[in-house]
Amino acid sequence: MDKRDLKSMNLAELIEEMQILGEKPFRAKQIYQWIHGKLVEDIEEMSNISGVLQKKLKETYEFTTLEMVEKQVSKVDGTAKYLFRLADGNLIESVLMEYKHGNSVCISSQAGCRMGCRFCASTIAGLKRNLLPSEMLEQVYRIQRESGERVSHIVVMGTGEPFDNYDNLLRFLYMITDENGLHISARNLTVSTCGIVPRIRQFAEENMQVTLAISLHAPNDEKRKSMMPVANKYSLEELMDACRYFFEKTGRRITFEYSLAAGVNDSGKDAEELIGLLQGMNCHVNLIPINPVQELSYAGSGKKVAEKFKNMLEKSRINVTIRREMGRDIDGACGQLRRRHEGNVGEEGTKEC
Repeated sequence: MDKRDLKSMNLAELIEEMQILGEKPFRAKQIYQWIHGKLVEDIEEMSNISGVLQKKLKETYEFTTLEMVEKQVSKVDGTAKYLFRLADGNLIESVLMEYKHGNSVCISSQAGCRMGCRFCASTIAGLKRNLLPSEMLEQVYRIQRESGERVSHIVVMGTGEPFDNYDNLLRFLYMITDENGLHISARNLTVSTCGIVPRIRQFAEENMQVTLAISLHAPNDEKRKSMMPVANKYSLEELMDACRYFFEKTGRRITFEYSLAAGVNDSGKDAEELIGLLQGMNCHVNLIPINPVQELSYAGSGKKVAEKFKNMLEKSRINVTIRREMGRDIDGACGQLRRRHEGNVGEEGTKEC
């Protein structure tokens, strides 16, 4: 019988497990704080837990940790890219970015991705599997342990579609904000989705003060369908309605990610259509000069084109920025480092944190 995953259990579940093991309930809180507060790498580090209980834990539960395969650090801005190996051999990536407001970690939610976005390297080999809550948590924990500095912001914008792993994502969010763990503010969390409409509405009902980022990338249905297969299932009208619903429920401003692909979605007409689509919405547009993907045909827009696009949006009073490029001298975008280790060498890239 497979062992249950200790690090994916919330405190209430851990209390029940202690009762099953014949232990006092307070042991659950001790263990939980060792795992999610002190970030121990081994059960034996739990110094106020008896050897007998430590043995029970080892025999009964899986204790998830990640193996660090490679770490790259940018000489330009200090951005650190991590490649981790999961217990089953799958590889995932995480990124540590240092800002004046604190340290931000971008994590993966899946090993691979099945969304099929035409400009994204992460999806080329398809979906391997969903990540467990413990595997999402451990990306943050491992980076905080390794860096020696507190993580204050988390972006679920690495490899994978978070809402395609909805239940595990939700558990991760509640555990990372738990006062008995790292207790990171929900307002410092961002979840990015390609636009799975029913999940956006479902997530709105949770009323978490998390920032929702929508991978938009096109101002109309026809163009979006050519870039993102998800657009064949959910129209922009449906997506915008879901975004408005999320804002009504949570009061949280929506972020729209818009990757600029040369000659595809970066014209003045595209900007005008985008203005019409977003006019009156409480939102922020993040323009991203796209990275070239060796296996795919898209190329990034130049700086002048990006600035012109930005200026048009600003003149229409839409809040907009051009995303700062970080980790450009390393495999900074999702998919690059992982795919290189899997034998696909090239200048591929995808969405950036």
